[in-house]
Amino acid sequence: MAESTDAAASTCERYRVFADVEARGMSATYEAWAAGVADDPTAIALIDELPSPKRQPNLVFSAARFHGAPVGPYSAFREWLTANWPAVRETALSHATQTNEAGRCALQVPVLAAIEGPIALLEVGASAGLCLYPDRYSYRYSGHPQLDPPGGPSEVVLRCETRGPVPPPIPDHLPNVAWRGGIDLNPLDVRRPEDVAWLDALVWPEHEDRRERLRAAAAIAASDPPRIVAGDLNEQLTTLAADVPAEATLVVFHTAVLMYLDSSGRQRFADLVRELPGHWLSIEARSVTPGIRVRDDVDNESSDLVLALDGLQLAWAQPHGRAIRWIANP
Repeated sequence: MAESTDAAASTCERYRVFADVEARGMSATYEAWAAGVADDPTAIALIDELPSPKRQPNLVFSAARFHGAPVGPYSAFREWLTANWPAVRETALSHATQTNEAGRCALQVPVLAAIEGPIALLEVGASAGLCLYPDRYSYRYSGHPQLDPPGGPSEVVLRCETRGPVPPPIPDHLPNVAWRGGIDLNPLDVRRPEDVAWLDALVWPEHEDRRERLRAAAAIAASDPPRIVAGDLNEQLTTLAADVPAEATLVVFHTAVLMYLDSSGRQRFADLVRELPGHWLSIEARSVTPGIRVRDDVDNESSDLVLALDGLQLAWAQPHGRAIRWIANP
């Protein structure tokens, strides 16, 4: 009985923190739903049928929306969830949070364009690979002219605010990408409507701009699908890296992925990637990536991610690529 009580308390706290920290200011719907779940023993009992890793609010809410949960007040969501729980439970068990936000490429470009090309992009936690195309999108950084691919403006235009007193090194050209590949436990294929529908469900309700961008980026990826290997990133990294053409500079990158590994898995990954030739671009929550000194002496938002190259923090980054704050003296 004590174990069941502890599990309920843990789930309750998990949803309360999600409401107060992650969803606040980002999604009024998810903030209300998470706060409602935290105070609702019936909803907690349903969610606790899932194994602990599957109880995360983002996954449960996305699974519900995948099956048509109406966006609205918690009372309506609670009624819908209770009636449709078996379908939501099955999807939560079989799927994972694989948010594939193309907007994060705006965080990569100032770093990638400064690396002598051609470059080979290897993304761990690639989902459907939409972040493997930074050279195929257009960019609008505040205070800078639009940056387009050599062939002209893209259907995907990524807007990114440059914050703080130090201007980031916005380039006048996009990186020259000669090779692209990825690793994911469960790769998604943008040529499959059900996979695109899952990616759509992972976009938070109010974020219509992200939803439109997802569809446009998926069309670009579908026209030239990336190679994404299924498997554990620590097991597949060295093998896939060996396929990079000799004339290309390898750049291993990831965004909000290492948080899903335990501390030993994170350390193993850091050790592996440091042994590879080339560069390592990480964009992760503070204190997640081993060996990086986090610059809290530079203004940042509590939700910002640490952008680092080869273990050195260069900037604070908004998780969906909406803003970047460069550091004067990394």
